[in-house]
Amino acid sequence: MIQTTRAKPSWLRSIGIGIAVSALTAIVMVTLLKAGVSPFPQPPSLAFAETLLGRSLPLPVGLLFHTAYVTFWSGVFVRYFPRKTLPTALGLAAVLWGVILVVFFPVVGWGFAGLAIGPQLIPASALPHLLFGLLLWGLDRYVAKPSHA
Repeated sequence: MIQTTRAKPSWLRSIGIGIAVSALTAIVMVTLLKAGVSPFPQPPSLAFAETLLGRSLPLPVGLLFHTAYVTFWSGVFVRYFPRKTLPTALGLAAVLWGVILVVFFPVVGWGFAGLAIGPQLIPASALPHLLFGLLLWGLDRYVAKPSHA
């Protein structure tokens, strides 16, 4: 019996999916922020960039941080997760949501789970992570996969 191994998806495909997920989630988040619906004082990625660099920065810098973070985790999922199911993508999103509540929000000065700003940050931060998981799964599943002869 001949055993074949599946080739990992290309880096280009992985990065492309990551950038697409990043762009789509950023569009939603920035739109909600500009519409005054978002409870965040500023985009979380911008808050992180400003904390890291110690100064005020324009929104595009925050979006670059967002793109790097989302593209990294999307690439990890697309290239290395053996089971790329919807529950797996949502599981990754849930873990990353937990990290934002426990690590990220305190680092940027918003307190544990964002409670220094208010409890509304808990569900508000869940929404983009849910969107991340859905988009990641959908794009990985339906965006051009190389055909194998």
